[in-house]
Amino acid sequence: MPFTQFTNLDFDQIKSEIKAYLRSNSNFTDFDFEGSNFSILIDTLAYNTYINAFNANLVVNESFLDGATVRENVVSLARNIGYVPRSASAAKANVTFSVPTTTSSGFITVEAGLVCIGGQDNSSYRFSLPEKVTAAVINGVAQFGTEAKPIELFQGTLLTRQFVTDTSTDQRFILDNPNIDASTIRVNVSNVGEAGTGRDFSRVDNILNIDKNSEIYLLQEVQDERYELLFGDGYFGKKLENGKLISVSYIVTDGEAGNGPSVFEFQANLQDQGGERVIPSGSVPVTTVQKAINGGAIEDVSSIKYFAPRLYSAQYRAVTSRDYEAIIASVYPNTESVAVVGGEELVPPQFGTVQISIKPKNGTYVSDFDKRNILNKIKQYSIAGINQKIIDLKVLYVEIESNIYYNSSQVATVDGLRTNIIDSLTKYSKDVDMNRFGGRFKYSKVLQLIDRVDTAITSNITKVKIRRDMKALINQFAQYEICFGNRFNVKPNGLNIKSTGFKIVGDSSTVYITDLPNADLKSGVVSIVKIGANGIKTVVAKEAGVVDYVKGEVILNTINIVETTKPNNVVEIQAFPESNDVVGLKDLYLSFGVPSSTINMVKDVIASGEDISGVSFTRDYYTSSYSNGDLERK
Repeated sequence: MPFTQFTNLDFDQIKSEIKAYLRSNSNFTDFDFEGSNFSILIDTLAYNTYINAFNANLVVNESFLDGATVRENVVSLARNIGYVPRSASAAKANVTFSVPTTTSSGFITVEAGLVCIGGQDNSSYRFSLPEKVTAAVINGVAQFGTEAKPIELFQGTLLTRQFVTDTSTDQRFILDNPNIDASTIRVNVSNVGEAGTGRDFSRVDNILNIDKNSEIYLLQEVQDERYELLFGDGYFGKKLENGKLISVSYIVTDGEAGNGPSVFEFQANLQDQGGERVIPSGSVPVTTVQKAINGGAIEDVSSIKYFAPRLYSAQYRAVTSRDYEAIIASVYPNTESVAVVGGEELVPPQFGTVQISIKPKNGTYVSDFDKRNILNKIKQYSIAGINQKIIDLKVLYVEIESNIYYNSSQVATVDGLRTNIIDSLTKYSKDVDMNRFGGRFKYSKVLQLIDRVDTAITSNITKVKIRRDMKALINQFAQYEICFGNRFNVKPNGLNIKSTGFKIVGDSSTVYITDLPNADLKSGVVSIVKIGANGIKTVVAKEAGVVDYVKGEVILNTINIVETTKPNNVVEIQAFPESNDVVGLKDLYLSFGVPSSTINMVKDVIASGEDISGVSFTRDYYTSSYSNGDLERK
C-alpha cells in the first residue's frame, strides 16, 4: 500500500489518493475507475473528504489567536487572556457656554443627553453628555466650563437600557446597540421604581484590589460587536440581589465620521436646583476650545491580535517599552503608534524619566488636554518614582523626485497616468512598513510600484530626499538640534543641507541654511546664506552650527529667528540620505510625503520611435539620480 498524504486539501489530489489506495487491493488492480459508475462513488467520497478536511483546517486555524480570522473567534481568544477590545470612540469636542437666566443665584444643571448640534460637510451630528453637569448662577449667568477646564462633549446619542435581576435564571446583561463608546457607560443599581437613586457601579478591567463589597462591573464583547456587563459573585465584587433594577446609559456614536465639527448650536435641557425646567432668558453662545477629534471605529481584528498578547505580558503594569505601548493604546484609543525611550538612553541621561511619543490616528500631534488625561491614566500602571513625559511627535519625512519615462504611443492621457502613479504611491505610504516609529522606506519597492502602474512606463529615475520640520521659536534666542537618524550623502563642494527661507534679527533678507564639509567628509560647518538680486550668494553667518554626516544630525548655534516663509513658524530642513532605504529611529515617526514629492512625466523618445538611434540619451535627456547644487529647498 502506497504512502497516503492525509493533509491534502485539493479535491483532485484526494480523488487520486483514493484510487491509489483501491489499486493496492488485488481486486481493483486493473479496474477502470473512469469508465465505470464506480467513479461517481469516488467523486462523492472525495468531495466529502475535501469538505471535512477544509472544515477541520478552518477549525484548527480559528482555535489560535494568530490564525483566527472571524472576529467573534478572535475576541473570544483574546478574552481568555483578559483582553477587552477597544470600543468605538466618540469624537470629543471641548466647549464652554454661558446660560443667561432670570434667576440671579442658585444652580443650573445641564441634563445628560443632547447638548449641542455640530455641522460638518452638510451633515449634522449630535453631541451629548454621558452625565449631568451643574454650574452656579452668578449675576444671572451660569458659566459652564472655562478655557482651562472646558466641558467635554461626546458625539452620539445617549441611550438607556434597564434590567431587573432574576437570580433564578442564568441571566445575561447584554447591551443591544453596536458602536457604543464604552468610556461613556454609566451603571446604576437601585430598587425597582427608584431609578437613578441607587448606587453607581464602576468599571474595572481586572479583579485585583477588589473584595466582596466592591461595587464594580466588568465589560466584555460578545456577538455582533455588542457588550455584556458582568457583575460580582460575592467573592470578587458585590453580588446583585434578586429584583434589583440595573440602569445602564451609554452613547452610541458615528465614530470617525463625527470628527471635524467646530461650530455648535446649543440644544440642551436645563433644570434648576428644584428640578424645574429652565428656559434661558437669551441666546446661549457656544465657544469651541477644541473641535471634535479622536472619533474612531471599534478595534479591528489585526489590532486585537497585535495588542492582546502584549497587554497580557504587561500584566497591567508599565515597566518595559512594550508595556507602555500596549497600555497607552488601551487608555488612548486614538493611538496609531507609540515610541517609548527610557531616560538612561537620552543624551545627557535623565534617570527616572520615560519619554513617550504618540502618533494619533487623526492628525499629527496629541493635544495638551489629551496628554494630561493619558498621563493621569497611566500613573496607576507605572512604578513609583518614574516620571512620564509625553513629547511632541518627531516626524522624518521621506520625499522623492521622480522622472518617469513613458511611451507616448501607449498612453491615453499623461495626466491620467500621473494620477494613477500618485494613487499607487499614496497606497504604499499607508503601508505598515511606513506609518510607525522605526518604520522603513524601501526604495526598490517604490521603483517597482512606479514601473508596474502601467505598461506604458518604460523606466524611472528617482531621487530620495529626507526632511525634518524645525519649529522656530519666533523672536527668541535659541539653539536647535535636528536629528535625521540616517547617514547623509556628502559632496565635497557642499550644498548637502538645504532649507526653506527664514529671517533673523538684524537682517531683513530671507536667508537659508547650507553646509560646507570638512576634509574627512564626516562632519561639516553650517552656514547661513542669503541670495542677492543678481543671484550671488552672500554668507550672513559663516559658522552658525555643525553637521554630523555620519549620525545625520544638524545643530544650529544660538540664533534669533523672527519670521519663516513657511506657515506655523516652520523651517523645513532637507538632506539626501547615503542609503536610498530610509529607516526611522525608535523615536522618529517615518512618513512617506507623497504630496510634497515631485512627479515629472517625461516622454521616452526612444521607446516611442522618435529617436531610434538613441542620440538623445547622450545629450542629458535622461536625468541623474544624484542631488542638485541648488541652495534653496524647492
